[in-house]
Amino acid sequence: MKEQIKKVLKEIEDFEILTEENLENFRKNFLSKKGAIGELLENFKKLEKEEKKIFGADLNSLKKQAEEKFGVKKDSLVSGQEEKNDLDLSLPGQRMPQGSRHPLSIVQNTMINIFKEMGFSLSVGPEIEDDWHNFSALNFPENHPARDMQDTFFIEKDISLRTHTSSVQVRVMEENEPPIRTISPGRVYRNEAISARSNSFFHQIEGLYIDKGVSFADLKQTLFHFVQRFFGEKTEVRFRPSYFPFTEPSAEMDIYLGTGTEEDYRLTKGTGWLEILGCGMVDVNVLENCGIDPKVFSGFAFGMGIERITMFQYGVKDIRTLFENDKRFLDQFKTLT
Repeated sequence: MKEQIKKVLKEIEDFEILTEENLENFRKNFLSKKGAIGELLENFKKLEKEEKKIFGADLNSLKKQAEEKFGVKKDSLVSGQEEKNDLDLSLPGQRMPQGSRHPLSIVQNTMINIFKEMGFSLSVGPEIEDDWHNFSALNFPENHPARDMQDTFFIEKDISLRTHTSSVQVRVMEENEPPIRTISPGRVYRNEAISARSNSFFHQIEGLYIDKGVSFADLKQTLFHFVQRFFGEKTEVRFRPSYFPFTEPSAEMDIYLGTGTEEDYRLTKGTGWLEILGCGMVDVNVLENCGIDPKVFSGFAFGMGIERITMFQYGVKDIRTLFENDKRFLDQFKTLT
């Protein structure tokens, strides 16, 4: 019987099961009552008691191996059939949904690229700032009325969410020797009432240039070039005197839209001019606070809100639309880079 068991075991191992027909033949040949294992079991019954003890374990092992091979191959064939039924390679593939950039990202990236062409590097910094970088170094003395210009979200006494990205410029001036030419885009926070035209957080891009002999004429020419590249070569601009604690003299820059359409009339409040940024020459106190000698170096700074320009560019009437993450709105920018 030992030789018979070995022979059947080899037949089981050598039997190829590639189709359902092979599987059924395997069952008939080995696992049915009239199969090879069935015949061995009939012969086993005729053995003496001592012989049964010798061959019983081998016979059970043989039957178990045949059943395991049958089960594994059966599962494999069923699984393969399911995959075959589910997958039709002749069908056209499903197109992946096309993503889109956020309009704020589109405008910000365009601005960054224009200033990079003029030699400005990119600087970023923390959104949670201490009093020195957010206020004091920028010529906001303690208890100075100028601090009331910006309602601040305080985390603790001297720690707050930054109210402008000028704090990044302070860090750049502290850590680098002039010449410095950098822009600082990022999100800022102010405790303002949320409405169609204002939000408690928004995005700015600020620029800084410090070197020997930098003048207000350099500032005007830099910003004039930016306006021509961003809004068009025929865009008219004007500078109006203004006040910022960290620049002196200071100015605001407007672009001329006219009042030819109702939308332009509303945006410009009937004047035809739309303010887009604030700027000025870096105050000597700011230079000294950052360890830069104002007798040797001078510089200019400017800053603009990305939301206002985005709303103007794309005709968005409510600033809250930019932050609602409405897919119907965002899908309109799929073709834009």
